[in-house]
Amino acid sequence: MSKGKTSKTLVWILMAMLILGLGGFGVTNLSGATRTVGDVGGKEIDINAYARALQEELRTIEAQTGQSISFSQGQLLGLDRAVLSRLVVTRAMDAEAEHIGISIGDENLRRELIAIPAFQSLDGSFDRDAYAFAIDQAGMNETRFEDSVREETARSLLQGAVVSGINMPDTYANAVVNFVAEQRDFTWTELTADNLTRPIAPPTEADIKGYYDDNLEDFMIPAMRQITFVQLNPEMLIDSVEIEESVLQQAYEDRSAEFNRPERRLVERLVFPNMAAAKEAKEQLDADKTTFEALVESRGLALSDVDIGDVSQADLGPAGGSVFGEPTGAIAGPVQTDLGPALFRTNGILAAQLTSFDQARPALREELATERARRIIDAQIGDIDDLLAAGATLEELATETEMQIGSINWHEGAEDRIAGYEGFRNLAATVKVEDFPKIEELEDGGIFALRLDGETETQPAPLEDVRMAVSDAWTDARTGQALNILITNLMPRLEEGTDFTSFGFNAIEETDIVRNGFIPGTPAGFLPMVFEMQQGDVRALNDGAGITLVRLNSINAPAIGSPEISAFSDNITQQVSTGIAQDIFDAYAQSLQTIYPVTLNQQALNAVHSQLQ
Repeated sequence: MSKGKTSKTLVWILMAMLILGLGGFGVTNLSGATRTVGDVGGKEIDINAYARALQEELRTIEAQTGQSISFSQGQLLGLDRAVLSRLVVTRAMDAEAEHIGISIGDENLRRELIAIPAFQSLDGSFDRDAYAFAIDQAGMNETRFEDSVREETARSLLQGAVVSGINMPDTYANAVVNFVAEQRDFTWTELTADNLTRPIAPPTEADIKGYYDDNLEDFMIPAMRQITFVQLNPEMLIDSVEIEESVLQQAYEDRSAEFNRPERRLVERLVFPNMAAAKEAKEQLDADKTTFEALVESRGLALSDVDIGDVSQADLGPAGGSVFGEPTGAIAGPVQTDLGPALFRTNGILAAQLTSFDQARPALREELATERARRIIDAQIGDIDDLLAAGATLEELATETEMQIGSINWHEGAEDRIAGYEGFRNLAATVKVEDFPKIEELEDGGIFALRLDGETETQPAPLEDVRMAVSDAWTDARTGQALNILITNLMPRLEEGTDFTSFGFNAIEETDIVRNGFIPGTPAGFLPMVFEMQQGDVRALNDGAGITLVRLNSINAPAIGSPEISAFSDNITQQVSTGIAQDIFDAYAQSLQTIYPVTLNQQALNAVHSQLQ
């Protein structure tokens, strides 16, 4: 082949590569020949629509979390799959709407367009130029945009037809309301050893030994790990740390606003359109013709809307003098403010806080000394690690450094102070005998190192170590048995309705108790048991050392006609109806995807993802 022909061939190859490269560039920037990322039953999924939907989802998550989120992070959350699934459902519905002939005419389309605020002029009429400009900025032409409006309207009609008319019957809401809002009136008492006619005799040695043998599982020593450790905490060094007086004085001055706070008040502010209206409202208040709450409500506001929190006199500007000159509950004003004439109500007074340097000095010294101690410890970590690397034992570390040595029989329930540190607990649970000690950091800025010396398995505690606990447990068991016999003998009379007080029992009356209520002094499972009882039933609940006795006096049905119950019932019906409608729609959407085949362009999807990286 001649040299000239070879050169021409290379030029054509380079041109072909350039064209392919530019084509790829067009796809990546969502403006090339590839305009779709998929197709559902002949309805294309626009590549720009997919990209916009992804960006909107990212912004939504950022708005909810208050943090920036990358597309890669969004992918880990499944954002791209959720967006694509939603678009597939949308286009499947468009295909179905077209198939069954749902559409809107030109006149309906016109009404939809002129109702869009972005296309309206200042006087509210349709602005043709604004319409053309907005569509151009969105990267669409008028035909495509109007087709999308037709499809969206038809899709809304189809969706409405699928989910409309779904309402739960009142029976369901009433059942839920009855379960949640029913109330109980009952009488209860707690019976203890004091209610027995004869006290329980102390256990004999045989009783103690027998109870111990029969209940060994209640007197077990947990598996333990014998650990030796050294530690150095900031508080160990505080007394030896020197803090200059000038440093303390400067810290006090820097935090003057913290130690010396002026009087503050909890204030509500109601602003009026003009001074005349404000004065008229104040006159009505002074004449007891209205209330502050009524004034707020008449303006279409809630008290939370006029609450400005706790403020100082300086915060209120010109109104400060008037507000701070009135007692709690008084109305000050009207006063001209930046927002207009306003009335102020004081709901509480927070007294001024004045802390002298001498009063603040101990706390300041401890805080500064602790911080300096942390820095001293941090500077020693390297040297102590070097000692361990050179073969020093924990005992030698305690001798050669400021670290203190200790030991612990560690288990999950250990309450020693060192066991309160999460870092220590995590290492103590996993360290092995052959592990070499090394310096680890604690949450308070301290350091530690530990060594596993041995382990013991779970075993019964020696009787002599738990003799008192065994004796108490035996006594509790015998007390419970005696109380059960007492209640069994009295139960016929109790079920006849005899008052608790007739037997010398204390009777506690409870009324209007709801299912999720709380009765102090009752054992676990008490209220669930009460709500299983029928009116007049008497039950006894044994909690180990005593018995809780209860009689159900009445079952109070919810006040169905009350505003609160009606609103609760309506809310339940709406929530359940919405949930069922959503389930029906989801099933319908899934069925459409089996009717209309889905084809995805992975190369185009990857191009969008690449641009969003």
